[in-house]
Amino acid sequence: MSNELLILFSFLLFMGIFAGVGIASMRVKQDTTDDYLVAGRGMHPALAALSAVSTWNSGYMFIGFIGFIFLQGYSAIWIALVSTIGQLVAWIWLYKYIQKEGNERNLRSLSSLVSSKIGAPEAKLAAVLSVFFLAFYAAAQLTAGGVALNSMLKWPETIGILIGFVLVVAYCYAGGIRASIWTDAAQSTVMIIGSTILCLVAIGKVGGLGGLHDKLNVIDSDLVNIYPSGLALGATLWVVAFFLGGLGVAGQPQVVSRVMTLKDDSDRKQAMVWFFVWQTPFIALMFLIGLACRAIFNGIIAPEDAQTGLPELAQSLNPILGGVILASIFAATMSTADSQVLACTAAITDDIKPEWNQDHGKTKMVTLAIAALATGISLVGQLFTGFGDSVFVLVVFAVYGLGGIFIPLILIRMMGYEPDSKHSISMMVAALLGVLVWTIALVLSDNGDWPGGIFPSVPGIGAAFAVHFAFCFRHEKDDARSNPFGRYSMPTRKITAVATASLLCFVVVIESSYSVFSPEEEVSESGNAGYQLNYSVIQSIKTETLTIGNGESVSVNFEVPETSNAVISVSLFISYGETANEGVTTACDEVFTTPDFSDANGPHDTVNDSPSSTTNCDGNDQLMASVITNSNLSIWAENGTGEYSLNGTDKELNEIRESMGDSFRMQGFYSSEIAVETNHPIPGFNDPGETITITWISLTFSPEEVKLAL
Repeated sequence: MSNELLILFSFLLFMGIFAGVGIASMRVKQDTTDDYLVAGRGMHPALAALSAVSTWNSGYMFIGFIGFIFLQGYSAIWIALVSTIGQLVAWIWLYKYIQKEGNERNLRSLSSLVSSKIGAPEAKLAAVLSVFFLAFYAAAQLTAGGVALNSMLKWPETIGILIGFVLVVAYCYAGGIRASIWTDAAQSTVMIIGSTILCLVAIGKVGGLGGLHDKLNVIDSDLVNIYPSGLALGATLWVVAFFLGGLGVAGQPQVVSRVMTLKDDSDRKQAMVWFFVWQTPFIALMFLIGLACRAIFNGIIAPEDAQTGLPELAQSLNPILGGVILASIFAATMSTADSQVLACTAAITDDIKPEWNQDHGKTKMVTLAIAALATGISLVGQLFTGFGDSVFVLVVFAVYGLGGIFIPLILIRMMGYEPDSKHSISMMVAALLGVLVWTIALVLSDNGDWPGGIFPSVPGIGAAFAVHFAFCFRHEKDDARSNPFGRYSMPTRKITAVATASLLCFVVVIESSYSVFSPEEEVSESGNAGYQLNYSVIQSIKTETLTIGNGESVSVNFEVPETSNAVISVSLFISYGETANEGVTTACDEVFTTPDFSDANGPHDTVNDSPSSTTNCDGNDQLMASVITNSNLSIWAENGTGEYSLNGTDKELNEIRESMGDSFRMQGFYSSEIAVETNHPIPGFNDPGETITITWISLTFSPEEVKLAL
């Protein structure tokens, strides 16, 4: 049995198990919106916690985080450690407040928490923004599932996305959030077991931890540095962004919904222990796997395909394990997407259209509409490389966007500050704009990185708090609303001085360590345009020699596979010599070619595929057909095969490199019929045909990484 079949068998087996767990939840579900959205607030803490681990990590951890580690190396440890600290703070304090408010006010959506009144304008806006960001978040999960299926089974990503849509709707309709939590718990168990096995095998393959370090150091010494280079705004904000991102777990409706399924504060504390006991080793395993992927696949997986590292690793080591990992990835991403769709449903039915909140039929129709929206975003996103097709960027955009919307409002309400509608709406709009502007800057950047390397949690949450303080300072001092800290008094000078000194110490420690340990950023003498792209134009040749009888015809073909880089041209040559009539006549047999390039994707710019014939039998190659798909590529291969070098900016050279790697239009089969009509110089003499050499020649790019022109 081939590896692909083993992977498919294992994948279908475990997907069936996960589906069975979800279906089993139907036995205990009740056809009420409360059961559909918060499982009747009676979920076991362990199940809720394992589900939270799965839905919080899922496609981001398996696909996006692995890709981030692949590119960043050791410095990715900061996002793991500091984000975990932020999550711990959220579980200890923010979730306590959220659960208390949810139980006392019988709330089912996070957006309801931003107002004391149901249906208030700020609650409606929070619900709309929840749907906006969660739709992108769910799209990221569908994209992750598509990436996994494409990487391991070579199915088109769009097929994986559409399969995901069907499964998401099925999960939701089967048992609502209860089905999601049950399947999440099963997936978490398989995830931790499968990841442990995969990590041990991968680390063994690279020679243990020491061998892993040595290999990464040889690839790029920056990979074994705990800091990245080029943090233009310093390391402090870079670290703080990860803490705020972790704190933002309390602003994720799909995770908060798990907390809302718990009965009381005792259950929350138990769930917190389960959450970190389960998630912490999982993060450590993923970190090591990401590093191993770089060590094993360096030069094989291109940087833009870094997020395929884990699926590629799993299938390369063991096809059965690959199927298990694929099933875990796919099921986890679908279950997370289903959780996000349900969170959107709760926001719409509780805050935007509260008159629907007890209508089970309309609730399910909303679920279907949101699932379709997320699927549409995922499909359209495939057209926007670097953003729409990047699981990591989509998740960061959604997570930090939701964190910016909800965390500041939750914090000030925890402190007893009751902002009015205008105040709350202004904070949310500021957070939205902060994250959007920061993300647009990423899309437009030359190096494909966030401005200054800082993730958007800082501008998002920072903008919201700036608006909060601005509103407070507008009020008179004797007005309770002038105190931004709510029930807590304004800090005294002594407390302010201590806090400022502590903050400065933190900044000094971080910036000093960054100055000492960060890799030196190379600066080209050529300035902004001082980058270089080295590449080769190589010749691929397929030759076959066939004996073709008089009046016979044979079919020959040449394939440009999906794995190929861009092909400049494909040409068909034939050569033959007249042997049957040698010494009798110089007349040659006639050879006919009928090219057919219709099975290649196209469109092609220049095509020479007309039927033709030749009677030249001098043994030299004769061009019979050719095709140039993208004539724009020819300017980078003016001298044919050989070594080339281009200089320019990082952005423009990476765009050229991407073009050199895009072979979609060239992919497919190039075919031709070859026929022979023999020459009979002597009556009764039988010329059996000709021995013909058919040669296909393609010119293909082989680009290296863009680097500084030193």
